[in-house]
Amino acid sequence: MADEGDTGLPASIEAAWGLRERTKKGPRPGLSLDGIVDAGVRIAAAEGIAGVSMSRVAAKLGTSAMSLYRYVAAKDELLALMVDAAIGPPPAMPAPDEEWREGLSRWAWAHHDGLRRHPWVLRIPITGPPSTPNEVAWVENGLRCLAGTGLAEGEKMSVILLLSGFVRNEATLVTDLGAAAAAAGGAEIMPAWSSQLRLLTDADRFPALHRALASGVFDQDDEPDDEFVFGLERVLDGIDALVRERG
Repeated sequence: MADEGDTGLPASIEAAWGLRERTKKGPRPGLSLDGIVDAGVRIAAAEGIAGVSMSRVAAKLGTSAMSLYRYVAAKDELLALMVDAAIGPPPAMPAPDEEWREGLSRWAWAHHDGLRRHPWVLRIPITGPPSTPNEVAWVENGLRCLAGTGLAEGEKMSVILLLSGFVRNEATLVTDLGAAAAAAGGAEIMPAWSSQLRLLTDADRFPALHRALASGVFDQDDEPDDEFVFGLERVLDGIDALVRERG
């Protein structure tokens, strides 16, 4: 079984940070933490996160589930490492002359693109602060973007939490709506909703909603990134107001 090392950290986290070997000697010398994580990622990409289990990963690697426990103590550890591998490293660190807003916009778009590539990541609950190498590197990158803003350190962390929450929420919404559209045979969602609202509501009781309906805003689906662009700019506007207040 994978156990805690001298640091008190799970063995898999130590291995992820290079504090212990990723490959152990044994009956399957080719088995490694990297290989286990990669197998889990490939299963999640093909079947969704529900398809990932220790026995399923072991079968993909041609070994037993018990052999995996020499590298990860539990499925939760494996999932954390899979997320870290999927999101990968952050975008390039901000250049010395880059404005904080440009840097955070790059950061948000890179996070957005990563979640679009690996939507199964959104199905894994967040159970604590970042602790794996790539996740921590993303935090570092975001904080560096805010270096010249004059914000307090706690405020900088709150900005990163706000921005990452926005990106994750938007990605979850797009993924869920995409799945619903696929289940409906690819039909657009908003026109059907618009028709439904016209049947179920009246302008006397829902005047604001009917003004929106009359404008035609619901008559076709938005482009996938329209709401992300709008929302990101509004979040950055809010951060800008705080920066100006502190400056």
